[in-house]
Amino acid sequence: MAIFNLQKREIECKVVYYGPGRCGKTTNLEYIFKAYKKQIAGEMVSINTEGDRTLFFDFLPMGLGKIRGCDVRVQLYTVPGQVQYSSTRKLVLKGVDGLVFVADSLEIRREKNMLSLKDLQRNLKEYGLSIFKVPLVMQFNKRDLAEQGIPLMSVDQMERDLNRQLKVPTYTGSALKGAGVGDTLKECLKLTLKNLQKELKWSS
Repeated sequence: MAIFNLQKREIECKVVYYGPGRCGKTTNLEYIFKAYKKQIAGEMVSINTEGDRTLFFDFLPMGLGKIRGCDVRVQLYTVPGQVQYSSTRKLVLKGVDGLVFVADSLEIRREKNMLSLKDLQRNLKEYGLSIFKVPLVMQFNKRDLAEQGIPLMSVDQMERDLNRQLKVPTYTGSALKGAGVGDTLKECLKLTLKNLQKELKWSS
């Protein structure tokens, strides 16, 4: 749930990058941190768990306009993808306003993608949220590995596996090279802010 600070005329919302272990969530955030330096308030904070990390930092989406005369500040988070960090993932999701689901394009990760999406749905449900109503964008990551002859799933197959019912915007990307990273984030912020405006209308 977004936090409104009327003294500072600021709205703070939270966007979480979700997905299976080693799918590229951290790489997405590291790329954003480097590429959008001017829009970042403060440092990137990293909480290391064995073999995986949770990252977060404040992001100031310039040029997206104000909501009710308030500036918008976005906190970007990643969750640790490994199965054993289920409780951390759930904790990071608390108060989420928008989501990016990063799916791994590698053929061998097909099942892990689907399990992670189910995990997301289950965790949202425990907070009384529906995966069909939360602003959500998907990124099919690691598309660049095809150049190295590594077997990847087709985009059509990933759409069928992960997006047949959800019908959310999807982007192909390579977080390592930065391809699709900015577009994914922009779309997620657009949907999140649209949703916040709607919520504000209802609450006023």
